[in-house]
Amino acid sequence: MSPAAAGGGPGGHARAGIGSYIMHRMKSVLNGTETDKQRWARETLEPTLKKAPERGIPFTTISGRPIDRLYTPDDVRDVDYARDLAQPGEFPYTRGIHPTGYRGKLWTMRQFAGFGTPEDTNLRYKQLLKAGGTGLSVAFDLPTLMGRDPDHELSLGEVGKCGVSVASLADMETLFEGIDLGRITTSMTINSPAAMLYAMYLVVAEKQGADWGRLSGTIQNDILKEFIAQKEYIFPPRPSMRIITDIFAFSATEVPRWNTISVSGYHIREAGATALQELAFTLRDGIEYVQYGVDAGLDVDEFVPRISFFFNAHSDFFEEIAKYRAARKIWATVMRERFGAKDERSWKLRFHTQTAGVSLTAQQPYNNVVRTALQALSGVLGGTNSLHTNSLDEALALPTTEAATLALRTQQIIAHESGVTNVVDPLGGSYFIERLTRDMEEGAYQYFETIDKMGGMVEAVERGYPQKEIAESAYRFQQSVEKREKIIVGVNDYVAENEEPLEILYIDEAAAERQMAKLERLKQTRNNDQVRRTLDALRTAAAGTANLMPPLLDAVRAYATVGEMCDALREVWGEYEEVPVI
Repeated sequence: MSPAAAGGGPGGHARAGIGSYIMHRMKSVLNGTETDKQRWARETLEPTLKKAPERGIPFTTISGRPIDRLYTPDDVRDVDYARDLAQPGEFPYTRGIHPTGYRGKLWTMRQFAGFGTPEDTNLRYKQLLKAGGTGLSVAFDLPTLMGRDPDHELSLGEVGKCGVSVASLADMETLFEGIDLGRITTSMTINSPAAMLYAMYLVVAEKQGADWGRLSGTIQNDILKEFIAQKEYIFPPRPSMRIITDIFAFSATEVPRWNTISVSGYHIREAGATALQELAFTLRDGIEYVQYGVDAGLDVDEFVPRISFFFNAHSDFFEEIAKYRAARKIWATVMRERFGAKDERSWKLRFHTQTAGVSLTAQQPYNNVVRTALQALSGVLGGTNSLHTNSLDEALALPTTEAATLALRTQQIIAHESGVTNVVDPLGGSYFIERLTRDMEEGAYQYFETIDKMGGMVEAVERGYPQKEIAESAYRFQQSVEKREKIIVGVNDYVAENEEPLEILYIDEAAAERQMAKLERLKQTRNNDQVRRTLDALRTAAAGTANLMPPLLDAVRAYATVGEMCDALREVWGEYEEVPVI
């Protein structure tokens, strides 16, 4: 039985009987006496309901989790403050990993950007930094994400469209021209070819004279969520996991401040997962990476402190806050008790948050500003360490400069005008928040148990288990929208007629033409014999057990392309084809 069917997943309480669920929560009798909540229900609530019944809709979170009308001390009787919450900066970090919260340092305001050519995106980065952004985040185009060069036949029509085109070290040099990598932190959303793009970044920093030991940033490098949700995989699961453990080992000594993986629930949620599934599958992915690292002979406390997480900030305000708080507690507990981590840095879950792209609507796009502000606020109240706010036009196209700047201003207003940064974990102690946090924790552990029985997350992915769970949740949510049980303003209610079209950013084929021309010049001017030698060395390393990062760095320095490096590994490992799950 899946956790959902057992009551841990979306709709689970309904299947188990919503009445029994509510009675379980409501029935708190001490020594045979009536609780105050029960008295209130009998004396105050029941007469009111007879006169004015509640609206005839299911009262659930956006994930389908039933919600009581009132939460009191009865609902948190099983929550022990010292054991389950503790003070900020103390195990299990439910209330935050920093004792001072945002009073000491605000979250990093990291705007996700990338489009067209490296020259186009370099200009956008400089505009964002000038506007007060404190970190960069690279969005790559689809050919780069899939390990293909701009001149590949499968890249036709996609170059520079959903992100920036980066084919070689030359492109990476242009992307960060005039930006000091020793002073800025950079996050790169890249997975299957993560090692190649990471190597390019390191070589650019090297050429700038930056010390690798002081470089700070993140590569997403989360291949499991690609198999589960986003589907931008190249190699089969097990060699893909080998690349990740090689990055762990290399970075632990060579780039010790770099976050070697950003375990991403964001794309799992965008694919239709509930908040609980996002939490459970993301953390279980993280556990799988740790286990593979340990199995590769690495010490937990050498690489786990550089694992970070990436969560979605969706529209159900309180459910999202509870999700972040539960994530910190679960990770701390698992790292200490399951893996025996002794360094408290290994216990502390650090995470980036991005507002929910899937919640944005093409209809009445200015409504997206409000959605994004509320979602961003939930991330801040949940203690995020960095944040990206989506732009109002992203349901239609990549954001314009004006829309991206407004999205950044949204973060700045929350930080400096709302007052929410004055207090650490300001919603801690709320009966509702603490109950939701505990429910999230319990549901996640149910999913862990199911996946562990399968042998781990790789085995679960190969069986299609998380993929099927997410597909079913997405279907249930769409049904609730079509039945108007969930209202999407401007879509299935409050619809406007004859909307004025919004001016959007358009990427034409000129970007592809420029990228292909640059690539052709590069192949004519580089030392192609050296490129061949480095690619042969990469194949040899892939066929054996040597760490892949040194030969990748050599190939990058020779100006081998992303496509050439990925093709070298394709020759050794092949490409993955997913088995359909019905």
